[in-house]
Amino acid sequence: MRRAGRATALLVVLGAVLAVLGAGTAQAAGYRYWSFWEGSGSGWAYATQGPSLVRPADGSVQGFRFAVSADSQDAAKPRRTADFSKICAATPARHGTKRVALVIDAGTAADAPEGETPPPPRTACAQIAKDASSAEALASVAEPLRYGSDALLCAITGYPATGCGEQVSKTTGADSGRPATADASAPTSAAAGTGGSGGGGPSAGVLVGVGAVLLLGIAAVAQARRRRG
Repeated sequence: MRRAGRATALLVVLGAVLAVLGAGTAQAAGYRYWSFWEGSGSGWAYATQGPSLVRPADGSVQGFRFAVSADSQDAAKPRRTADFSKICAATPARHGTKRVALVIDAGTAADAPEGETPPPPRTACAQIAKDASSAEALASVAEPLRYGSDALLCAITGYPATGCGEQVSKTTGADSGRPATADASAPTSAAAGTGGSGGGGPSAGVLVGVGAVLLLGIAAVAQARRRRG
């Protein structure tokens, strides 16, 4: 009976440890923000600079996507094709200007702040001065824009009405702070968590390792008891 009781106690400890560690993983943190993308025939690439710094060439495609993401490797891409010829088909070239195709994707209801509904994805063709930035292209077709004090892009066409790059739980959506970043595009990996993990808890490998160690301990105790018996 004693041996069974001890084995049961060890199993309870194992379950408790795994439950605690598993809860940490489920609560992994992300950031709710507008990410900035550059499009091409091969798809979307996460922009390395904010829209106020990029000077797109005529014929470029730029994308903006609102979502909860841990960092640039976890960020959701715009859900429309980066097709300049289609987006700007009705906008003829004009001397002294350039045309930039824009895809604006406000994301899904799961990523929306509480009480807000994201508008549907849309496209627009901005015709702007040749030296204009991506931010100016966006402003020409999607006002009002809202920026934070750290130059982070907070809202496009007024969405969302509040908040700016706040840290949230990717499972519960509970607010818990803001990313430390001055990038006008998105939180950096350093702010969001090293290696795209989001800093939200131990990895699956850690959980498996802990479980394996505790199971080996249980087996060793049981074997020693049998030998003594």
